[in-house]
Amino acid sequence: HSSRLSHLSFFFLSFFLSFFPVCWGANGIYAQKLLNDLFRNYTSALRPVEDTEDILNVTLQITLSQIIDMDERNQILSAYLWIRQVWIDKYLTWDKDNYDGLDTIRIPGSYVWRPDIVLYNSADDHFTSTMDTNVVIRHDGQIMWDAPAITKSSCKVDVSFFPFDAQQCRLTYGSWTYNGNQLDILNAMESADLADLVDNVEWEVLGMPAKRNVILYGCCADPYPDVTYTLKLKRRASFYVFNLLIPCVMISFLAPLGFYLPADSGEKVSLGVTVMLALTVFQLLVAEIMPPSENVPLIGKYYIATMTMITASTALTIFIMNIHHCGPEAKPVPNWAKKFILQYLARICFVYEVGENCMTSQRPRLQSSQDGYRDHDGGLKAQCKCEQQHLMRNIEYVANCYRDQRATAKRTGEWKKVAKVLDRFFMWLFFIMVFFMSLLIMGKAI
Repeated sequence: HSSRLSHLSFFFLSFFLSFFPVCWGANGIYAQKLLNDLFRNYTSALRPVEDTEDILNVTLQITLSQIIDMDERNQILSAYLWIRQVWIDKYLTWDKDNYDGLDTIRIPGSYVWRPDIVLYNSADDHFTSTMDTNVVIRHDGQIMWDAPAITKSSCKVDVSFFPFDAQQCRLTYGSWTYNGNQLDILNAMESADLADLVDNVEWEVLGMPAKRNVILYGCCADPYPDVTYTLKLKRRASFYVFNLLIPCVMISFLAPLGFYLPADSGEKVSLGVTVMLALTVFQLLVAEIMPPSENVPLIGKYYIATMTMITASTALTIFIMNIHHCGPEAKPVPNWAKKFILQYLARICFVYEVGENCMTSQRPRLQSSQDGYRDHDGGLKAQCKCEQQHLMRNIEYVANCYRDQRATAKRTGEWKKVAKVLDRFFMWLFFIMVFFMSLLIMGKAI
């Protein structure tokens, strides 16, 4: 009895194993039969419509996968896209019941007619299009063609607010040879699909809305529809703030300190020239990135304003050093300068020690008496001997020389005090200018 059961089990197992390959290969047989039946009299050269007057609708959907590069200088956007095109082919329909319930097949795209939808604003020098992938055909004639593509499109870049700028790049898709009376393009969604987007380190994607347009070109009387995707980008400015902006701000605050240096140190002009050269290097770095357009970027305006300020501070430093090193032949300080600079301006600039000696009146020069002495009656009497007169002349000469020297030193000291007050005044003035300029450009980042 047990041997009979074992023989029966072996029979059923052998029958099942022999029947399984037949069932497994049935779909392949029906797919081959379906492929032969569909393409027996099919041609991929003609538009798949029953009447030539019919309009073939193509639904377009774009999925943005990655932003590869944004070349601001050449104004080219490189992006990795997934492009889906769906249309109805009237000649590729079948009854799925006649083919064992087979409702879809996947075949090479070159077997079927495909719309010649291209990127109008392409900037690729090799004219590469989408990858030649398979198409999915349903039993009702719907064809879905999904193909990845790396596109290079022209993008008008506005760098007026660099590095706090936002860009809008348009990707326009349309048929190259078919007009709107033969092929119509519809957008599948109101915007591109951003679910699988890979984050970019430099750009933040704000959205990618889609809009269908119908344009009449001057060459042709027929309308040409297209779908335009507007990619909205915002630059991540952290890299440029830490590498271009903050060093410039720090260097700019060194320029007013040139007024604080002592005039006798001989480094006042050297500091201004060194700061100017440092800013020139940063200006060249920005110029290499930006396109050569009339729109000057915000950071470029900041550099130019700072360099102009440093040029003015260097010129004023040279002027103040001239005042500081006035020689003995210099004229006395005018009264208006004594009152305005050494009195009022010194207090405003917190320089209190320069106004004390400047307000003292100048001592009158003693007159020499070469005619002798007058007595109480007003008459002149020559009562000195020749030796006493000679000695008196020598003493008066020495006293006059000493008075002249003190007067010259006093004039020179007053001019030095004027130069010191002007140094402090321009130092605070330029500090305020640098602060407000830095505050203005940093406010753009908020």
